[in-house]
Amino acid sequence: MARQNYIFTSESVSEGHPDKVCDRISDAVLDAFLAEDPLARVAAETFATTNRVVIGGEVGLTDQDKLAEYMGKIDQIARDCIKDIGYEQDKFHWNTCEVTNLLHEQSAHIAQGVTGEQGDEGAGDQGIMFGYATTETEELMPAPIQYSHAILRRLAEVRKNGTEPTLGPDAKSQLSVRYENGKPVGVTSIVLSTQHLDASMTSADVRAVVEPYILEVLPEGWVSADTEWHVNPTGKFVIGGPDGDAGLTGRKIIVDTYGGAAPHGGGAFSGKDPTKVDRSAAYAARYLAKNVVAAGLAERCTIQLSYAIGVAKPLSIYADLHGTSDVDPAAIEAAIAASMDLTPNGIRTTLGLNKPIYQRTAAYGHFGRAPEADGGFSWERTDLAEALKKAV
Repeated sequence: MARQNYIFTSESVSEGHPDKVCDRISDAVLDAFLAEDPLARVAAETFATTNRVVIGGEVGLTDQDKLAEYMGKIDQIARDCIKDIGYEQDKFHWNTCEVTNLLHEQSAHIAQGVTGEQGDEGAGDQGIMFGYATTETEELMPAPIQYSHAILRRLAEVRKNGTEPTLGPDAKSQLSVRYENGKPVGVTSIVLSTQHLDASMTSADVRAVVEPYILEVLPEGWVSADTEWHVNPTGKFVIGGPDGDAGLTGRKIIVDTYGGAAPHGGGAFSGKDPTKVDRSAAYAARYLAKNVVAAGLAERCTIQLSYAIGVAKPLSIYADLHGTSDVDPAAIEAAIAASMDLTPNGIRTTLGLNKPIYQRTAAYGHFGRAPEADGGFSWERTDLAEALKKAV
């Protein structure tokens, strides 16, 4: 029997966090190549520190002779990301930081294991991927991570539109959510650390700025007189971003997914094209778990998929309904296999992943977002629910 009364905590980080700056640049590079060549193979990694950004990794194009031409755009792509995030600090400025591009051609040995006839390409790597969904929020996401993201997205909005000009790009949030009878009912503690551009501001000053937006985002009644607040608990936070701490692509995998409320296969997402099942199969697993829950087949669902490099079909499909359903999990597994082609090409086709839709995923979570008209966040659709119902 699952616990019914407990406190669970998740954290989020803003688009200006050093690691998220790197995720953003890596995904912007990916989008740029996919915009030119929908079949591009990209594995882009970014490192950022004081006044410096380094981009490395591998690129495979349908016409490899065009690689040099596309490379000339990388410097500006990185600067545009940093500018949009909002960094104009003395030691990390979009216009003056040094950008080093070390991208190169994809290894032929890796390519040979993945490339096949169109439709039967193998997985880009071995590994396990997880997807999760729960009825505890409208987005079918765990409440602690969903609202941690929502707080930082709202603060970014008011920072960027000029409503709160004293806020800086770098921030972290953390919520401890109290559950009763298995449902989230309140927040026992709120932790927020945000960069501020006015060096004279105290922690109390920062709380006065951010508190109304936090209360606006959280469900009514979740914050009480007993809720503990920790806003900028270490004091001043003026130096932010890569000037304060070095950043690296792929270091926020729990923030990117379910905030620790569900398993993680260990693979990062950003900078990877959709032949890499670390990314595409994790999206597929979320799509499947969300549709199981949306279909009313369970209140909670975890899906695991596994792959071998160069092999198209998944090695296994596993479903855990966490005791929230009368349906046999084996029936869910069979329904999944019958309802969706889970080869890498099948996933890309079903979810429309060979598009430049990834830069927007780099902050505030890859899941729990609304599907967009151009195909962004397609894995958040619930259009498979009826097929799964009929297949069970």
